[in-house]
Amino acid sequence: MRVILAPMEGVADAPMRSLLTQVGGYDLVISEFIRIVDQLLPEKVFYRLCSELKNQCRTSAGTPVRLQLLGQHPQWMAENAVRAVELGSRGVDINFGCPAPMVNKSNGGAALLKQPDTIYQVVNAVRKAVDSSKPVSAKIRLGWDDKSRCVEIAQAIEAAGATELTVHARTKEEGYRPPAHWQYIKQIKDAIAIPVIANGEIWSREDYLNCQAISGCDDVMLGRGALTVPNLAHVVKAQQAPLAWQQVKQLLLQYSEFEIVSDKEKYYPARIKQWLKFIARHYPEGEQLFVELRVLKQTKDILSLLKQA
Repeated sequence: MRVILAPMEGVADAPMRSLLTQVGGYDLVISEFIRIVDQLLPEKVFYRLCSELKNQCRTSAGTPVRLQLLGQHPQWMAENAVRAVELGSRGVDINFGCPAPMVNKSNGGAALLKQPDTIYQVVNAVRKAVDSSKPVSAKIRLGWDDKSRCVEIAQAIEAAGATELTVHARTKEEGYRPPAHWQYIKQIKDAIAIPVIANGEIWSREDYLNCQAISGCDDVMLGRGALTVPNLAHVVKAQQAPLAWQQVKQLLLQYSEFEIVSDKEKYYPARIKQWLKFIARHYPEGEQLFVELRVLKQTKDILSLLKQA
């Protein structure tokens, strides 16, 4: 089995990717998406959103990283995919699942699930442009507001030449509301020959086993669960129990050290609260800490509270 860290825009930035892969268990990381509109982006944009390019496109723990691109225009997606690979990306992943309204209203991300032909054209253009030795993968949801075309979408991606497909087992309209409909992943897996990776509502080893039984997929992508239980990759592989609270607290402090020395320091208060909100799903101590920390706005005050917790 493979466990892949999901591309969580605005959450799984380079410091978070570094931290979670140091904890270990991940076989691959997909970066936050780079938005492609109507130009070949300069190299600095790729380095800004995927700093691992400076380290042979691996995290500090050595886990390979694959850049994700989001866009609707085949030509520009192809040209930027070539640049990503030339800069060192471990292949290219294409985002057809982002549910963010700002992305969807400009016909990006999950909006393209209503247009399987456009999805085909984008994947095909990228596949033809990128060296055949490099993987071209895609990530989808089950549809925009219904699931009736999920197999058609997956078949279009396979026909376009993709090497593997990740399926988030919900529609765009379902957002992140449980349950995840893993049985539709099974339909997709049975209809195509390329590897399929299951994604959605995997928070524990038990969830993984249920997903595996229903979807037929051994490989999984972890998103919010990876933030809630930081060693979830090891947990689903039956290699470890969830970390103890004191270990999680040390990770919060380590993440704080990463963030406050970067150019994203102004976002640190919001980011640490965001992560704690996920952690609180599993750790009662995290829930209490989140309540206390929520009212704080200054970095120094947040760090002080974390050290005292």
